[in-house]
Amino acid sequence: MDAHENLSLLERLTKHTDIMFSAGVICVIGVMIIPMPSVLLDVLLAFNIAFSLVVLLTTLYVSEPLQFSVFPGLLLVVTLFRLSLNVASTRLILGEAYAGEVIAAFGDFVIKGNYVLGFVIFLILVIIQFVVITKGSGRIAEVAARFTLDAMPGKQMSIDADLNA
Repeated sequence: MDAHENLSLLERLTKHTDIMFSAGVICVIGVMIIPMPSVLLDVLLAFNIAFSLVVLLTTLYVSEPLQFSVFPGLLLVVTLFRLSLNVASTRLILGEAYAGEVIAAFGDFVIKGNYVLGFVIFLILVIIQFVVITKGSGRIAEVAARFTLDAMPGKQMSIDADLNA
């Protein structure tokens, strides 16, 4: 009997995490391209909410940052997944004027029948997102400029060494 036959499905999948990651990214891109039924979108939105809670609880209970070193990559993939769900839900809303029960239930929960309140909440969320993106982009530009400035003396010394040689 071969040793590979005794491995469980989970053990075989964990040996090929690079393939699983690639397949996941391809599936996320497929969600953006292929039109989806509203039932499948409901399932994916519920999975997204549940997975977000798992990631949140994991980050809260990690005692050492190195225990969750995969967090930046995970955050990138989860953000890509959320963006693809946004594209798919927008396609369903604009195409069929219905995007499933999860979006309708969340909308009813947030606005509770008061459309003025819903519009005010929407404006607040848009302003918060704008401020977060603007501040984040500015901070990224500052860090990139700092790294560039810090690397310049080393470049100057290597140019001087090349000229003197």
